[in-house]
Amino acid sequence: MTIGFIGLGAMGQHMAANLLRSGQPVHVWNRNPEPVRLLAAKGAKPAVTAAECGIADVVFSMLADDNATRAVMIDGGVLDAMAPGSIHVNMATVSVAFAREMAALHMEKGIGYVAAPVLGRVDVAEAGKLNILAGGADELVDRVQPLLALMGQKTWRFGDAPEQANAVKLACNLTLACAIEAMGEGAALAGAHGIPAAGFIDLITTTLFAGSPVYKGYGGMIAEQRYSPAGFKLSLGQKDVRLAVEAGQGKGLPLAFGDSLLGVLKEAVDHGDADLDLAALGKNAARRGKLA
Repeated sequence: MTIGFIGLGAMGQHMAANLLRSGQPVHVWNRNPEPVRLLAAKGAKPAVTAAECGIADVVFSMLADDNATRAVMIDGGVLDAMAPGSIHVNMATVSVAFAREMAALHMEKGIGYVAAPVLGRVDVAEAGKLNILAGGADELVDRVQPLLALMGQKTWRFGDAPEQANAVKLACNLTLACAIEAMGEGAALAGAHGIPAAGFIDLITTTLFAGSPVYKGYGGMIAEQRYSPAGFKLSLGQKDVRLAVEAGQGKGLPLAFGDSLLGVLKEAVDHGDADLDLAALGKNAARRGKLA
């Protein structure tokens, strides 16, 4: 089995590195050639164009969003280069509508399609401990599961339709963003009354939300005002919340928190926080009360 991996950003480069443990040829491509060079030193096979990765039996992609995935996988000729019976595993966080479009296009070409977005930050990707949310036909997921197991600690299956996994990922990121905003506002409220954020965060992470990696990890960043380097950029959080709201609208489901959070995220971006970690929602909350 030959493997292709397209999109070697902060997450993708570690995921591709873990696939090298399969012992199978792994062809890699990225718009910025530096991650390709680093992976080639570990045994990966550099591709000059993304379409060259299409010769593989299984092609993984980890691109930024709908537009980047369309530009590379469709306009860049990757799908045209893939043989009938091969499988494309899209691990990016994309919209439900685009996932549905991609599934139909793959079916027309006789190519298997699995949506497999992930939960976990860069350090989790490097350790091969991601949680992978898989949507697609059981037979296709079964075929790629040995490879998914190299990148993740568990594969969670969510339906035969690939877009179902994307809907779950958007629901997760909406919940995550709401939790971070709640911590930021709580810390700002405590701070307005003279209580340091660190004391408030310590309280909630050892009582109300003890054992939660989200509250512990992001709460610690808020307490320390540590917003860079970004493991998950605020601008990407904004994109994911927007996609979650749109996914709700597609089913006639209003998301009140999601709508409100879009306004908050725009406020943070307008203040120049787009490239900071999503934890900078805490900074934004404090800024409203002139505490930061």
